[in-house]
Amino acid sequence: MPSGFFEDAIGYLGMAAIIVSAAWVLVHVIKWRTTYFVVTSHRLIYRQGVVSRDGVEIPLERVNNVNFSQSVVERMIGVGDLLIESGGQDGQQTFTDIAQPERVQNIIHSTIQARGGMRSEATPGSMSIAGEIERLEALRDRGTITDDEFLEQKRRLLS
Repeated sequence: MPSGFFEDAIGYLGMAAIIVSAAWVLVHVIKWRTTYFVVTSHRLIYRQGVVSRDGVEIPLERVNNVNFSQSVVERMIGVGDLLIESGGQDGQQTFTDIAQPERVQNIIHSTIQARGGMRSEATPGSMSIAGEIERLEALRDRGTITDDEFLEQKRRLLS
């Protein structure tokens, strides 16, 4: 086999790698540009998709905890992941490739504080007893609290 064959093959492989890399970057840029994460005074709204769309809305009063994480590369480009723990049916939601996740975390906490703060315990008038029990059930189902803790909190709410 002539040595020109190997040079051509390496050239074609290099071009294929460049095309695949460019396509990967393009897909991720389009996905990132069509993904919205909005914090309003009442809820968190997440929408994503180009052809098909999906979304999540979480009422702020159900948000229990907000964490973020960023790898070294994500820090350099200013994106990261948010992990939002709520008292809803889904429990924990991870939102990826969020711009400035630390800033978004601070905005969520500030908005919750402005609305009256995160509840660690039920306070009269903060939520209906049924809603509070629902939130506790979701925490139990996720394994955040034990069955005994759930029953104790439920007993305290009903008394």
